[in-house]
Amino acid sequence: MDQPRRGYVFGIAAYVIWGFFPPYYKLLSQAGPVEILAHRVVWSMVFVAGILLVGRRGRAIAQIRRLPARILLGIAAAATLIGLNWGMYIYAVVSSQIVESSLGYFINPLFVVLLGVVVLGERLRRAQWTAIGVGALAVAVLTVDYGRVPWIALTLTGSFGTYTLIKKRLALPAAEGLFVESAVLAPLALVYLGYLGQREVSAFTTISPSYTMLLMLAGPVTAIPLLCFANAANAIPMSALGVLQYITPSLQFGFGVLVFQEPLPLARLAGFALVWGALAIFTIDGFRHASGMTSRRGLVDDLGKHPGGGREPISNHLG
Repeated sequence: MDQPRRGYVFGIAAYVIWGFFPPYYKLLSQAGPVEILAHRVVWSMVFVAGILLVGRRGRAIAQIRRLPARILLGIAAAATLIGLNWGMYIYAVVSSQIVESSLGYFINPLFVVLLGVVVLGERLRRAQWTAIGVGALAVAVLTVDYGRVPWIALTLTGSFGTYTLIKKRLALPAAEGLFVESAVLAPLALVYLGYLGQREVSAFTTISPSYTMLLMLAGPVTAIPLLCFANAANAIPMSALGVLQYITPSLQFGFGVLVFQEPLPLARLAGFALVWGALAIFTIDGFRHASGMTSRRGLVDDLGKHPGGGREPISNHLG
């Protein structure tokens, strides 16, 4: 299998696994969101540590401790944000608000672009502003429908979008990054699990052996799609990943409505239709822009190959 095809397989696998998180966390709902989150943190750290040791990459962890304070603060911030994101998502599933959680991941691409404007001073094209405007209208419609601001969705997209920005600046490899983030959160998680055990209210060993195994699976369930995504990101264009990312919230939305029978009144459906319209504008514009950039690069390459009249190739002055 060639590299691009393998990249698509990894990408689809990552987004499908993330899309199947609702039934997995529903199976764990007897424990409660905070205990599930604590187990997710601890077993993620254990699982990724095993991967690093088997791959003889443990030395990279020791080197992280010698990073500058600014980078370490960035890692701590990323860990806090991903912990908030994990916890909010688990809460949404356990409390039967899967449809709203899917909204958070549908609007995440729009939030990331807006974050680029606010934080990085990037300029948007007209179609991108249109998509953001339609997305904002969708949130307003859903606010009226819910009778409140869709805070679960906004917390999910805000935490994950900001986490993505910080991670890009840190540029840590996927496995090492997940290990360090889990290690930052692990002390609090272990203290909480110890507290539950002392009070004899922990679900870890008191329900059934199969339930205990399900909690321990939170480690590989967290790490495997992340590692698949990292492999995909190195093998296929970001524009392709941008389309594949809609697999996850689409599956989550389907689970919420079709499997777990969450309500979807007409006004809520209209709000989601606006979101999907905004994403269509955003995605089509992205493809057009990428196509235009490719065409311009091809023209520059042609001019460089045929300088004519002894002139220096134009491509020598570009880049």
